[in-house]
Amino acid sequence: MRSMNSLIIYAHPEPTSFTAALKDTAVKTLEAAGHTVEVSDLYGEDFNPVAGRHDFTSVADADRFHYQSEQLHASKTAGFSADLIREQERLQRADFIAMIFPIWWGGMPAIVKGWFDRVCAYGVAYADGRRFDKGFYLGRRALLGLSSGGTRERFSDGDAYGDIERVLHPVKRCMLEYLGLEVLEPFVAYAAPRVDDETRKRYLVAWQGRLLNAVNDPAWQQRLHTLAEDAANNRTPLEGAAWAAKR
Repeated sequence: MRSMNSLIIYAHPEPTSFTAALKDTAVKTLEAAGHTVEVSDLYGEDFNPVAGRHDFTSVADADRFHYQSEQLHASKTAGFSADLIREQERLQRADFIAMIFPIWWGGMPAIVKGWFDRVCAYGVAYADGRRFDKGFYLGRRALLGLSSGGTRERFSDGDAYGDIERVLHPVKRCMLEYLGLEVLEPFVAYAAPRVDDETRKRYLVAWQGRLLNAVNDPAWQQRLHTLAEDAANNRTPLEGAAWAAKR
């Protein structure tokens, strides 16, 4: 079994929350299995989710600000702000990404959306012709670890909120798969604030199993290793030389 680099993107303002327990369990589980773990604690690190000129050390067009064009310019000139460079480097190092957050208003907290807006920049995380099955992150995996206030029944087809896969479609398809990631079936701790302690314990045990199945999969590890070798030897158009070289 190979040691894999894992990135946990975690968002919750309360360190004693059940969502925090999902994050803590992920860190302990992955490290105990011999994997390297980095955590982007968006609230704890006071991540700014608001995009703007402050994302760049300089701009290509001082007269009219066009965000995507400035992202491309910054990708060519190393012109991103320090906080974005930190997050982009974490993302580049990751083989496996666990995104852990509560479902608020049928989606992710705004701070997570802001992380995507700012960190997954044009020229860094995607480009023309480099999306989905040709994405920069092809071969790497992502797993959503979520908590909800609503019950499993509420997130079912024909009930109030609709099927959970439909609720999460924008995150899965328009964000993670868009970058080329393989997105695994989400883990959802339904009604986490309302269930008893024994149910929460069972959630954490099940979450631990999902993490280990995701990252310890030998077939996936071999596919990822082969992709990285091909990229390092210029046999494929995959980018991220530092990531490829370490494999």
